[in-house]
Amino acid sequence: MLKGVLIDWGGVLTTNLSEAITDWIVADRIDADHYHGVMRELVQHAYEGPGPAENVVHALERGEISGPDFERSLAAMLITTDGVPPAAEGLLERMFAGFLRIEPMYDMLRAARAAGLRTCLVSNSWANEYPRDGWEEFFDEVVISGEVGMRKPEPRIFEHALGRVRLTGEECVFVDDIEANIVAARALGIVGVHHREAEETIAELETILGVPLR
Repeated sequence: MLKGVLIDWGGVLTTNLSEAITDWIVADRIDADHYHGVMRELVQHAYEGPGPAENVVHALERGEISGPDFERSLAAMLITTDGVPPAAEGLLERMFAGFLRIEPMYDMLRAARAAGLRTCLVSNSWANEYPRDGWEEFFDEVVISGEVGMRKPEPRIFEHALGRVRLTGEECVFVDDIEANIVAARALGIVGVHHREAEETIAELETILGVPLR
């Protein structure tokens, strides 16, 4: 019997990352093709790359480097349409400014808790500020990668989250928009739901959990 819901934040409880990034690219006059090439290599390596080699994304998400250090590193890799690097200071804040809260997903969490399920946020942070006001209504526990020194898809962050909610992997479902994270969770016996759109995810969770969530 499933008793808990582990869930990602960016791109799951918020609007899609690509939409927010598109707005930032326009506002900061970033060379979009160059940006996507840089980030594709960094992110694919961070989530899908073979072997033990790591990059700045691993370090940022574990909190091993500061936000300003990452901003300087990333800004040096990018270029604007004016042919110069973007301003490093405040780069991450500007990148994530377009994240908007998806209310049906929060309604789902509220309903899940009302049905007796335990809930836990499991999020990889990029040194960003989370809008935590009112979170006690939606989450029994919160696991932020930069605060615990672990990151998805590392098994240990899932094990840590399971310990926080005092449940086994087989008793939990995990919702994320990154396939590599879903695969890692399933390896621990957790039921994985690959999020793409709110209504689709909520309907799937209702079927899996056997409780109404809308």
